[in-house]
Amino acid sequence: MHYTIDKGPKVKIKKTRFEGNKALKKGELNKVIKSKPKNLLIFQNYFKQSVLDDDIVKLQQAYDKRGYLDTNVEAKTNFIKNRTGVEITFVIEEGKQYDVEKIELTGNEFLTDANLMSTFRLKVGQFYSNEKAEYDKEEILKAYRQRGFINVAVESSRQFVSDNKIIAKFDIEEGERFRIGIINISGNKMVQDKVIRRILDESEFKPGEWYNAHIAQGTGEGLLEKDVRGSVYSETAVITPAGDKPGQRDAEVRIKEGKTGSIIFGAGVSSTDGLIGQVVYEQRNFDYKKWPSNWRKFFSENAFKGAGQTLRIALEPGTQVSRYSVSFTEPFLKDKPISMTLAGSSWERGRESYDEERQKGFLGFTKRMKKGWYRTLAFRAENVNVESIEDDAPEEVRDVEGGNLLGGVKVGFGRNTTDNRFLPTKGKNYELSYEQVAGDHTFGVVEGTYRWYKTLREDLARRKTVLETKLYAGSIVGDAPLFEKFYGGGIGSIRGFDYRGVSPRSGPDDDPVGSDWIATASSEVSIPLYSETLAGLLFVDTGIIETGGVRASVGIGVQIMIPQWFGPVPMRFELAAPLMKSDEDDTQIFSFSAGALF
Repeated sequence: MHYTIDKGPKVKIKKTRFEGNKALKKGELNKVIKSKPKNLLIFQNYFKQSVLDDDIVKLQQAYDKRGYLDTNVEAKTNFIKNRTGVEITFVIEEGKQYDVEKIELTGNEFLTDANLMSTFRLKVGQFYSNEKAEYDKEEILKAYRQRGFINVAVESSRQFVSDNKIIAKFDIEEGERFRIGIINISGNKMVQDKVIRRILDESEFKPGEWYNAHIAQGTGEGLLEKDVRGSVYSETAVITPAGDKPGQRDAEVRIKEGKTGSIIFGAGVSSTDGLIGQVVYEQRNFDYKKWPSNWRKFFSENAFKGAGQTLRIALEPGTQVSRYSVSFTEPFLKDKPISMTLAGSSWERGRESYDEERQKGFLGFTKRMKKGWYRTLAFRAENVNVESIEDDAPEEVRDVEGGNLLGGVKVGFGRNTTDNRFLPTKGKNYELSYEQVAGDHTFGVVEGTYRWYKTLREDLARRKTVLETKLYAGSIVGDAPLFEKFYGGGIGSIRGFDYRGVSPRSGPDDDPVGSDWIATASSEVSIPLYSETLAGLLFVDTGIIETGGVRASVGIGVQIMIPQWFGPVPMRFELAAPLMKSDEDDTQIFSFSAGALF
């Protein structure tokens, strides 16, 4: 028996329509579905029945999120041109929007209604959605679990009481409250027990404390489980309760170790630093005490590993700037929440009328405290060599020709409450510091940075539009050389101006010589365009130095997040137009930066 199968042509999606939608606009619905002519206005989409079926479900969920619980969606297809193309029409019956008339909690004795409902998204008089109800259910579970109620259970339901009114109900079974007994750790062959226990202790997850089942969920996705996994670079970290003693549960911490060492070959490019090559060796489970028994085992799997320390060696030659560095970090000095970093680096760059080379030694300590607070203490010893000075260089350059020895002591404090170290969507991050410098030059440096993140909206596909506000100020106390002063302009500063393009000037060529103080303020809105990897940018930058008055610019841009094993790498393209500037400033309309591994 012989079969001949003709698959036929791939069917292009020519057009997508919506009928019956009044509450939600076409633009909102288009962000939810995948069955549309093109993605990113470029890539052609082809028809798949399974994708269309998923889109119907997603549209119904989108209406549910707005309180339309009875919405019905159907899809009609019209094939054209010998089935080479199709037009899709989504026919929508929206139904009624349901509002919350009352919220009822039952079974809660340990926590009051007011305490539990303070974080609810469901509000009396506002529309009801299953998504909000599920969020509020999780908030109840969180409130109990983080207080030791490991087995708390919550059932949510809804009661229709009139034409479009709902009573939202939450039935709570609190269960018994438990303290932590013994903590057992398994699966860690290369990572020492104490490395993991220090992380648990810092989160107050230790014997005698209430068993926080919110951060140790037993799924690998709790905040503490993620912290352990990220800190020791394991593939998984799961914490589960065990035992049957009244009022007490032991904790079983199961680790599946991953690779902690890497050699990275990469490249980056920016309009500020030019092209930069990169060769990086990094070991995140380093142990400087664990020497091999003989030289043959020097490169063995067990040599210099186990203590959770980080050793990083980086070679980064570039067309405009070159950097070479070695650093060692102990995250728990003397088993306390104090990190210590010891580093050495060499750096060289060509300036406007001279070349600058730096050799630096650094020793820094960070004391981590509760609620995201920290204190810092750092020391540096540095030689800054100014050479290859051109004949028309400013006097400020000639004053520092040759080697300049500096020694600095820096103290600071700050707080970080952001929700993600790579792509924050809420929270604050601020720091204030003072450094006293002595040596061939004596001066002080005061600096303060404040970042604030807020989610402005979340679309129907749960992509967040985020506002980031950054304030920065710095001031020199005393008389500093030009290579220690402040310069504005470029990526991370005042966009629309060239790197070091905002500065007091000197010499026949008006070279920048740095300002004794600077203050900048930036606001940027990141708008998701496609999944989590592509975002549009709208921004306003302002700044002021000791000369020239206020500078300001507005701009737009695109950010692409390139996934990597250690986290996303950003690629940014930005267009900025200066609105306020000095005649001496150097402007730069287009800027870009990128870093990618290959």
